[in-house]
Formats: sequence, structure tokens, C-alpha cells
Amino acid sequence: MAVVSVLFRRLGGARRWPAPRQAGGCQETPIKYDFFLGRVRRWLSDIPVHDPVDRRNAPFLQVLLLFLGVFIPLNKSLFLYAVLSGRWSGDLPGWTALAADLTTDVLMVAAAWTCVWLIRRGRFRQGVHVFLGVVMLSMAIIYITTGMVGLRFDPMPMILLALGGLILGRRTLWITLATLLGIVAATLVADFVRAALGGGAMPVAGLGKAVSLAGIWLIIAIALDRTVAALRNSLEESNARGQALALAYERLQEEVRERERTRDQLVHAQKMEAVGRLASGVAHDFNNVLGIILSYAAQRERLADRGAPALYEALGDVDLAARRALTISRKLLSFSRQEVARPEVFDAAASLRELMPMLKQLFGARVRLQLEYADGALPVRMDIDRFGLVIINIAANARDAITDTGTFRIQAGRLDGAWVCLDLTDDGKGMPEDVRTQAFEPFFTTKPSGMGTGLGLSVVRDMLLEAGGKIDLVGPPAQGTTVRILLPLAMDGETAQLAST
Repeated sequence: MAVVSVLFRRLGGARRWPAPRQAGGCQETPIKYDFFLGRVRRWLSDIPVHDPVDRRNAPFLQVLLLFLGVFIPLNKSLFLYAVLSGRWSGDLPGWTALAADLTTDVLMVAAAWTCVWLIRRGRFRQGVHVFLGVVMLSMAIIYITTGMVGLRFDPMPMILLALGGLILGRRTLWITLATLLGIVAATLVADFVRAALGGGAMPVAGLGKAVSLAGIWLIIAIALDRTVAALRNSLEESNARGQALALAYERLQEEVRERERTRDQLVHAQKMEAVGRLASGVAHDFNNVLGIILSYAAQRERLADRGAPALYEALGDVDLAARRALTISRKLLSFSRQEVARPEVFDAAASLRELMPMLKQLFGARVRLQLEYADGALPVRMDIDRFGLVIINIAANARDAITDTGTFRIQAGRLDGAWVCLDLTDDGKGMPEDVRTQAFEPFFTTKPSGMGTGLGLSVVRDMLLEAGGKIDLVGPPAQGTTVRILLPLAMDGETAQLAST
């Protein structure tokens, strides 16, 4: 029945007239059947039935019942009109058969409308049971009254088998078949009783007809039983696969969340590693600041002799030195804090300028730093702390690659009008081709044991990919290393936001 429901939905698909044509300067309005059919389909489907299979079968069954509820009275009215007006040319049934026919028609029409009413109230299966029971009662009245020999082709038993099997299941299918066979048996008994009481010949032909009908119905029932079993098995397999997919999706979501947590921990670990590398330079800076403060403290007596202006000037220099120390500590605390990524639009060139003091402390005096950038802002959208971590990680690798003295150059500019390009170049020993192919793989390192985790470039790549960027190694393998970073150029609206801040 689900297949029949699909056919019904296809028959109720959108139908339109051809495109509007111009006629005499006026545009014709096309008639749209899909609006009417769409309302009908929604009305048929708008029932309080929770079972998905029953809900799918309900629209077609309602259409069938409404058709029977209208067609049977119309057909019987035309028959009676033809008989009463003398226009009927066929054989007329007897009064008993006619009364039985009219009675069963009234019962089936009442059952059809009652079933529709029950379905509309959400009592789908109860309605189908009522319809099947009344129709089989009507069949029993007609069959027993008419007799097996007088019966003509009747499609109703096949309809009952299909409705019982496909809608209510295999148990109802076989109960329906058993009831039909019982009706045939009762009809044969009635035929033999009539023949015995009337003194006529035994209805052997009716017996043969009954056996033929029973055989046909049995074959149809077996075919429907196998079909229903296959459909039910397919539905169960589909439900099982759906549940398995749902569980797999939940596991995948959990793995994704776990991966994100692990990545955040790796980012924090990389920050801690970078902070450790900066510690010596920061300590040197703090020593300089403390040296200035202690120097002024040691001169306090001499400065006191020179009067209040000298002391005020000295205290101003101490204040500047203390503020510089405070700025250094705040940058380290902000850089090392473990937070969720918060993308924002910022000027990459300005951020690089702010990172230069930290990079100088990282490289020391043996490496010369160069920063080159084009005129104008280079707006990008990324977490600014992660941007700094990317630069410091690459710079730390460059420091390890420069064995003695050398140069680390950062070049920033726009590329193809859509990217901000950063080239970070060192003149160290470079990377062989086999190392380049694995440089961004997690836990790959060429450093001695205890000197590196192999996670730096891997974490850098993940952070850039999350920001929509790219990273690659360019240039000849034996002539230093150039790491190229591409970040999407911020859109005009975001650039305006950057300008306003």
C-alpha cells in the first residue's frame, strides 16, 4: 500500500498549463491545478496518526473509500433509473437478490464513510477493521443469496486481501482469506440445501467454481504474504541501519569534539613552549628594567641634594621603566592564556610590528630581523593571539635552523587582490625534499630527542586552515627556508569595521 501511496502522490503532482500567451495585448492567467491538489493532499495527510506507515497509507485509503462512498450510490441510482424507466435490456434479478444487493450496497457505503470518519479521528486501524468486516458481511449475504453458479466476476475479494495484507499485516491477510473461504463454504452449503429442498440437481458446477476461486485467492494471499514479509524485513533493516547511522553520527560528533579539545590543548602547549623560548629574552628585558630602577635608587642621595626637580625626573624614568616591565608581563600573560579562538579583523602589518620586540628577544643579537610590508592596511580575520603564535612558532624553527649568524625576513603584502601573503624567510641550512614533504605532519621532527615535539607546524597549519588560510614551503630546498602563509583578505564591510576601531 505504501507503493500505491507513492503512485497517488505522483498522480497528485504539480500540473500547469503552458506558459502565459499574449493575446490582443492582454496576458492570459494560467490555471494552476497544483494549488487545488496541494490543498487536497494536505487535507488527506492532516490526520492524528502517529505510526509512519499508517500515516503514509492513509491518503490513498481515504481516496479509495471516498470513491466507493460516491461511486456505489451513483452506480445503483443509474441502475434503478434504467430498470424503472424500462431502458434496462439485461436480465433482471429476482426481488430477493435485488433486496440483498440494495442492502449490501447501503452497508458498504455506510462502512466506507464510517471508515473515513474514524481515520480522520486518528483511529486508522479500527476504521480499516470496520470496513473489512462490513464488506465481508455484505459478501456473505450476496454469495449465499445468489449462489455459486449465479456469481459473476467480483473484484472485491482481491481488494479485501490487498487491504488486509498490505495495511494491517500478514495476520489480517490470512484471517481475511479464511473468512472468504468460509463464505464460499457457506454458499456451497446453501446451494446444496436449496437443491435438496427444491428437488433439483446438485450444484456440481458451483463446487468447481468454488475450488477455482479458493485456489486463486490462495495464490494471491501467498504472493501478498511474501511481499508483506519482504517489505517488513526491508523496513526493519532500514530502521536498524538508521539507528546504526545515528549512533555512528553521535560517535563521530564526539570524536570531532574530542579532536577540538585536543587541538586546543596542543595550541596551549605550543603557547607554553613559545613562552618558554621567550623566557630568556624576557628575563634579560626585566634585568634591564630592574637595573634602571636600582640605578636610580642607588643615586637617591645625590639626586636629593640636587633638589626636587631631579627627583621628579628620576621618578618619571622609573615610572617608564616599570610601565615597560608591566607591558611585557601583560603580553606574556595574554599570549599564554588558554582561551577559545575569537576571530577578529585586524591589520596584519600592525600586528607584525607589535611582535617585533618579542621576536628580537627570541633571536637575540646574532640574527638580524627585517620586516617589509606594503603601504596600506592588510586586513585579515583571525584570532590575533593565534596569529602571533603562528609567527613565533615559525620564527623559533628559523632560529634553530640558523647555526651562527644570519637574517630572518618577514615580507607582507597583498596577492591577487584576495589574499594577504606573508613570506617568512631564514638563511639557515634549509630543508631536504623528504623533510619538506613531512614538515606539516603531526609528531614529525628532525630535532634530537627532548628538543622538539613535532607539533609546531602541524598546529600552525590547523590554525591557518581554520581561519580559511593556507601554508606552504616555497623556494629551493638548499637555500634557506621560506614559509608562505596566505590568509583571506577581509571583506569591505570588515575592513570598514577595522577602520572604525
